[in-house]
Amino acid sequence: MLSLFAFGGISLSPFAPGRVSAAEGGHLALADHVRAANDRFKDVAVAVSEGYAPIPCASGVDGGAMGVHYVNTALIGDSIDIKHPQAVMYEPKPDGKMDLVAVEYITSKGPASLQGQLFSFTSAPNRYGLGPFYELHVWAWKPNPHGTFADMNPTVSCDHAPMK
Repeated sequence: MLSLFAFGGISLSPFAPGRVSAAEGGHLALADHVRAANDRFKDVAVAVSEGYAPIPCASGVDGGAMGVHYVNTALIGDSIDIKHPQAVMYEPKPDGKMDLVAVEYITSKGPASLQGQLFSFTSAPNRYGLGPFYELHVWAWKPNPHGTFADMNPTVSCDHAPMK
């Protein structure tokens, strides 16, 4: 469960050069950068081999979902690296396949941003059993009608999740 996260004081390191603000079309640029840096995760076996473990599929109360998060708690530390998100998100399909839909960056140090995009703040107590943290979802593989950085995606479902 996410409550296994141990957040200590961390600092964010400088991000990749060539930062682009949202005002300069950064939403698409950041999604493109995230996709290029993490396309290897299209194969869920790669995520597992890199230390990511699944937690149950997260559905929204108003519909939609985030999908099954594969979380690597070892990556929660003193920096955010675009190539190593703390969570990789998959949509479970009827045939058992897991489609990569998004990644999530998580830090306890904030306010935080990645290439000009601010992270959302989640206070404590929360459904994850964590202390306060900052997170950024990036829907780089499946478009999200609510926005590239929204938490829930109304086009994602947990109906075929292996764990409920």
